[in-house]
Amino acid sequence: MSTDSPVNSPIKPESSFGVRLRNFLIAVVAIALSVALVLGLKSETSSVSLTSLDEQSTPLEVALTNGKPSLVEFYANWCTVCQKMAPDIAQLEQQYADKVNFVMLNVDNTKWLPEMLKYRVDGIPHFVYLSQKGESVAQAIGDQPRTVMASNLEALVANSPLPYAQASGEVSKVSASVAPAGSKDDPRSHGSQVAD
Repeated sequence: MSTDSPVNSPIKPESSFGVRLRNFLIAVVAIALSVALVLGLKSETSSVSLTSLDEQSTPLEVALTNGKPSLVEFYANWCTVCQKMAPDIAQLEQQYADKVNFVMLNVDNTKWLPEMLKYRVDGIPHFVYLSQKGESVAQAIGDQPRTVMASNLEALVANSPLPYAQASGEVSKVSASVAPAGSKDDPRSHGSQVAD
């Protein structure tokens, strides 16, 4: 037998203190990385949420009767374009709060179905500009640059034609099922056309 076998090796096993110190350092580094990751993700998200905008918005009933023009936004919390635009809407609301009503209507709330039908909302965000009398003067659908929206709001306040009256941008589609599932008469079902 050889004297250089691992059993007789001159290397001493690591002491229990060394193992505990190494494990402690690994735990500290893992915690530090976790905290850095959480703080990094928090700074990436917008500080303005759609829920907070909704809570601060003017109720539709008030907006239609208080004699100020209004910007009505149809949105949903799951809408990525709506989320992206939330900071711009918040800035516009701060800038025009004394001149314009800002109304937020969540399309997931069936309470707003009559308004969705009235303004033909099929993509969100869907913006409706209302005159001081509560009449629709223009609509914009999808992602809108803040400068475009500000120009429209300036014109709305001045009671003049909106420069970007029918603007369209990127949207999140709002859809509902067209045909009942499992219907044999569904023209999209090609199974009935196959000969046996």
